[in-house]
Amino acid sequence: DMICYRRYGHNEGDDPSYTQPLMYKAIAERRSVRKLYVETLVKRGDITVEQAESSLGDYQAKLQDALEQTRANTTEKVIAAKPPAPQGVLPHVATGVKREVLDAVLAQMHSYPKDFMVHPKLLRQFNTREAMFAKDSEVDWATAEALAIGSLVIEGTSVRLAGQDTRRGTFSHRHSTLVDYLTENRWVPLAEIPGATGRFWVYDSLLSEYAALGFEYGYAHANQTALVMWEAQFGDFANGAQIIIDQYIVAAEDKWGQFNGLVLLLPHGYEGQGPEHSSARIERFLQLCADDNIQVCNATTSAQYFHLLRRQVRREIMRPLIVIAPKQPLRMKESRSKIQDLTRGSFQEVLDDPFAPPSGEVTRVVLCSGKVVWDAMAERDKRGAKVAVVRIEQLYPFPMAEIRAVLAKYPNAKELVWLQEEPENMGPRYFVDDRIWPLKQEGYVLRHVARVESGSPATGSKTIHDQELVDLMEQTFSNW
Repeated sequence: DMICYRRYGHNEGDDPSYTQPLMYKAIAERRSVRKLYVETLVKRGDITVEQAESSLGDYQAKLQDALEQTRANTTEKVIAAKPPAPQGVLPHVATGVKREVLDAVLAQMHSYPKDFMVHPKLLRQFNTREAMFAKDSEVDWATAEALAIGSLVIEGTSVRLAGQDTRRGTFSHRHSTLVDYLTENRWVPLAEIPGATGRFWVYDSLLSEYAALGFEYGYAHANQTALVMWEAQFGDFANGAQIIIDQYIVAAEDKWGQFNGLVLLLPHGYEGQGPEHSSARIERFLQLCADDNIQVCNATTSAQYFHLLRRQVRREIMRPLIVIAPKQPLRMKESRSKIQDLTRGSFQEVLDDPFAPPSGEVTRVVLCSGKVVWDAMAERDKRGAKVAVVRIEQLYPFPMAEIRAVLAKYPNAKELVWLQEEPENMGPRYFVDDRIWPLKQEGYVLRHVARVESGSPATGSKTIHDQELVDLMEQTFSNW
């Protein structure tokens, strides 16, 4: 057994003898661990007393040198803290990929090893995916992710993806690792792309968010040229790793000047699945945002997700990325994108409404983020309302200039609604309110729509959930 003690108390600053006087009297009378260890080494003939003293002197000299260098550094005058001026979004970078590269990645995904038997149900899904790509030139969410990873690997960027159910995907959508139906042999298509100079690793982690996220943060710090992603089984479970988020991911740059490009994939969305399977706690991440320390994005199309992942390693600026990931929209037709949307452009922080009425007829603009956009658009179409539904795809850094540019397209719209599916005391509501408030002074009438305040993130009753959604839509589109 190893018996340990602390000589000077907590932080080497308090006096432990207040509560343990006899123990610390004995410790004070005992020679230090270093002296005891030196005596042992000298008796064994491993070193001499002179060598021990020389080693101690060298170490103390290094410490003294570091102290003097720190004192020599000039520091700016400390001024009273005040809110920083909004900086807007970070620089854009082109992230499109040539069609032939995407074709090569997709071909690899369907080029199974000889005598490898894919699960019959999966084979039907893959054939449908291949036909959708060839016939309609459309890609769903999982395919867009695979194309982003595969294209990066071909370009020489390594990609690492880990989480509790990551190989298959929590919602049985990814299937990055295939298992032979007869032998249970495994095959990872994106890890064996011919000619690729990057590598792809995908792992199912142990059942600990704290341990797994801590390891992935460290890996991302050690390998800053790779795209490193940690996926929560549900976004709700990320609170099991709150220490890593609070102490490292959002604060390391400010505390230690340590940069990190780790990506967190946090499935989120209100679908009647209950309080433990609905919320990635967007509000907590937004509360931690300052000085462009992290990015918080809630993409609604597969192309946006594709460009978002590629942007993370193609932009010179390195910041952790929090992706509020979808659940139900993984398979929704509305979230699919055309293949040409992957071959050009970049991630867009704000998406205008492609199905809005003529701009001059729009009298109300609904701002929202995430899955609720599809509910709002469907309700608008059902009512024939003169409303534009505008998506904020990046919540932080907040894209105020981009929002203004979209609003300028609707000169007769002076009613502005922030719509969210989360309860009023959760989600982005307060964060967004603070940032769009200046629009009130410019003549806009502002309103927010959310579920009622709640201590629990979501109901577990599908009936109640559906009624809440009806209420949200009624509040959003009713006359004020």
